[in-house]
Amino acid sequence: MKSLGIAERHGYPRYVAHQVYYSLAGRDYEWELMPLGADQSVGALVWSPLAWGRLTGKLRRGQPLPEGSRLHQTAEYGPPVDDEKLYDIVDALFEVSEETGKTVPQIALNWLIGRPTVASVIIGARNEAQLRQNLGAVGWSLSKEQVERLDKASAVTAPYPYFPYRRQEAFARLNPPLV
Repeated sequence: MKSLGIAERHGYPRYVAHQVYYSLAGRDYEWELMPLGADQSVGALVWSPLAWGRLTGKLRRGQPLPEGSRLHQTAEYGPPVDDEKLYDIVDALFEVSEETGKTVPQIALNWLIGRPTVASVIIGARNEAQLRQNLGAVGWSLSKEQVERLDKASAVTAPYPYFPYRRQEAFARLNPPLV
């Protein structure tokens, strides 16, 4: 916001996009940056849309991390994700995948590209097959019910000052969240 204010004050070109971490496994973007982007017409270029490879469908509840997964070496460097929450999200992704005939990564990416302010996602395909699969996330839409199910599985308790309590509920009605 400061950089946008400086650009306006001095007549400089303003930002039209910014890079953000956002995924079904990491929704902190929704608290401040998404509303700012909507208010200021700044789009989001999402990095790590599959949560550091956690939303590819290779990680399942009760199963070991697959051999060859980069998470063996890189998990500690990526955004933190609670394991139980992750498995709830992956379970919901598999349910929607079965309903749509799309892959788990396609479901996760399609959910993202339908979110407010998301202009594009930055995918990190390791090979051509992964790239082609990820590109299959466009050209179709999840149903409202499927989006709601994914939202519910990935929902987190809002941090202060965003968590609702009696006095803030009136403000939330006047200024509802984007998602």
